[in-house]
Amino acid sequence: MKLTVEDLHITLDRRPVLRDVALEARPGDVVGLVGPNGSGKSTLLRTVYRSLRPRRGVVRVDGDDVWALSSRGAARRTAAVLQDTGGGPAGLSVAEIVALGRTPHHGLLGRDGADDHRAVDEALDRCGARPLADRDFTSLSGGERQRVLLARALAQRPRLLVLDELTNHLDIRARFELLELIRSTGITTLAVLHDLDLAARLCDRLVVLHDGAVVAAGPVLEVLTPALLREVFGVNADAARDPDGVVRVTYGAEPLAVDLDSDLDSDLNPDRS
Repeated sequence: MKLTVEDLHITLDRRPVLRDVALEARPGDVVGLVGPNGSGKSTLLRTVYRSLRPRRGVVRVDGDDVWALSSRGAARRTAAVLQDTGGGPAGLSVAEIVALGRTPHHGLLGRDGADDHRAVDEALDRCGARPLADRDFTSLSGGERQRVLLARALAQRPRLLVLDELTNHLDIRARFELLELIRSTGITTLAVLHDLDLAARLCDRLVVLHDGAVVAAGPVLEVLTPALLREVFGVNADAARDPDGVVRVTYGAEPLAVDLDSDLDSDLNPDRS
């Protein structure tokens, strides 16, 4: 499944939030959306999973404009897992929550069939949530809830996963377990990630948003350059692939130079005198 975003513009309360945004996620790729707070990452996701109609531009999934699809048709292709707010519907078991992922596939009668039960069972097993199946969803820890919400998305059997800060508020072990789980699905994924180290580890490609515009896109090591990390994130840092194959971001101990603008100009425009 291929995701394409073209010439996207979003205005909220008469204020431009996104402008001229374009990106691509190739089949099976995990693409990370990174950038400072307020750069438009979550807003961009909302347009992809059809929660927010753009002022201009198009989002295509498998070549089709998502706004030309029915809501049910779009939901069969794209599943979203949003930030965990710590709540949830009271009185529903984990198995019932995961089964909600089958809603876009139901007919008029809305009854679960053999394929629905199979999809739910597979999702519970894949996410390691089978032991939780009979528990009340609201009784779970943060990491357990995120696993269940991911299982619900997988039960949907989407061709595109959209993830908004899936690892937020989780401990280190839960973060890495979720990252490995996401990579193992083989589903094309667009993920907002706050932690650059996790983004570098998880993603095949990165898209960097800054002030509502894409300022860099491509393979991780081509994007996370020292100049970009200073300009966009305000840190002295570099990214490199270690002998174990993992890309890691290393942060410098020294503070940023006082004359940051001139340093950036030199780094980003070496031919300018």
